[in-house]
Amino acid sequence: MYKNIEKQTKLQLKDQIDYQPGQVVSKTLVQNDKVSMTIFSFDKGEEISTHAAGGDAIVTVLEGTGSFTVGGEVFSVNEGETLIMPKDIPHAVCGEEKFKMQLTVSF
Repeated sequence: MYKNIEKQTKLQLKDQIDYQPGQVVSKTLVQNDKVSMTIFSFDKGEEISTHAAGGDAIVTVLEGTGSFTVGGEVFSVNEGETLIMPKDIPHAVCGEEKFKMQLTVSF
């Protein structure tokens, strides 16, 4: 079920993905018909444009601060904070600074 990550070991998710200049980097940890779990790193100024997900999404910032626009409302989410983005509601993500996040979508 889990992939791209060491099992039966204690780890920090933020250490499992690196920053790349001028890029958004993603690493899928789980992908099936019920759930998707992915970690991301955003370089400063990088973004994922407005889109909608086919399931409820929960994001936790692992490092830094991310800017999330959900249904037209902007949220600044800091390290350790979590935001829920409801199914079918348009949202976008921007790295106002370098940051890392974990995204879980349940279908």
